[in-house]
Amino acid sequence: MSVSGMKKQLHKASQLLNERLMGGEGTKLDEDFLKMEKSVTVFHALLTELLPRTAEFLQPNPAHRARLSVLNGVSRMRGQGRVSGYPQTESMLGDCMLHYSQEIGPASEFGGAMTDVGGALQQVAQARDVLDVNVKRSFIDPLQDLQNTELKDIRHQLKKVNGRRLDFDYKRRRRDKVPSEDVQKTWDKFITSKELAERQMFVLLQNDVDQLVHLAALVAALLDFHRDAHRTLLGLHGNLQARLTAASNKPERRFRPKKIRIRSEHSVGFYQPSVTGPSGEQLPVLLSRPGSPVHADSQLVLDQPCCRAMYSFLPDREGELSFSEGDVIVLTGRADAHWYEGELGGRSGLVPVSYVDVLVPLPLP
Repeated sequence: MSVSGMKKQLHKASQLLNERLMGGEGTKLDEDFLKMEKSVTVFHALLTELLPRTAEFLQPNPAHRARLSVLNGVSRMRGQGRVSGYPQTESMLGDCMLHYSQEIGPASEFGGAMTDVGGALQQVAQARDVLDVNVKRSFIDPLQDLQNTELKDIRHQLKKVNGRRLDFDYKRRRRDKVPSEDVQKTWDKFITSKELAERQMFVLLQNDVDQLVHLAALVAALLDFHRDAHRTLLGLHGNLQARLTAASNKPERRFRPKKIRIRSEHSVGFYQPSVTGPSGEQLPVLLSRPGSPVHADSQLVLDQPCCRAMYSFLPDREGELSFSEGDVIVLTGRADAHWYEGELGGRSGLVPVSYVDVLVPLPLP
């Protein structure tokens, strides 16, 4: 900065201190100018908050936004194409459903339905990607450009107006030491800057059409997204209703326990398996010969509701049934959500639900 420039800055600072601390009065700008300046300040504050809020609306996760910004920056530096887009939540949920629908298999109606839902969510995610692109192109980018060019120029011009006003007021205050030509020259510069800033502010504030176009483009992009998502989900809902009807019309299948196959590698004299009968007695299972498969007759216990004890249980209160781990207990009823009624070895009582594994369930009421 030149010496004259430094002197001018000192003069402005002196005038500002005189106005702030000493109560000096500077040149007053007209009401229309001040009103437009206030409107421009509000417009600048609007864009400063609106643009990041719109980005948060489209991409809510700040960590993903930051990571995507860094990756895109690195890609631009390397001259590469754009990296993959923002991970939409619908896409992540759809991927989860599609993965486990393959594990379940298409033979299950539920697995097929999961495939339908996962595919539909993937389509919704694609529609949201299109929304991101459209909003950025038709709303965010134009307003960002407005903030970085026209509004930035206006703010710079307003700063220049204020500086030249301070310079003029300083020289006017010291007119006895400053030539009148310099005072007039400073006044002319101040008026020129004021008129230029006033014209720029007027153009910005009167140009409502462009701003309305950008706002309408935002709403149109949102409408297109919700219309596509609604169409996709409506078709999915119809498919799920059809699957539900088909599943409801399938004939009911009843559980039938299979016979237990046992292989013995020892002779009958050394190994004799047995099962527990309804009255608690041990009933032997006959073996034909060593190494041959033998069948334990499931009708001894498995033809009626029963369960197998996973843990031993010692009663705390009267009416509870004691049993040991591995005992097969005949179920006679259900007392409540936590207790069965059962029989073992001629004894009956309450059996805790959490201690047993049901082999044959009780019939539905």
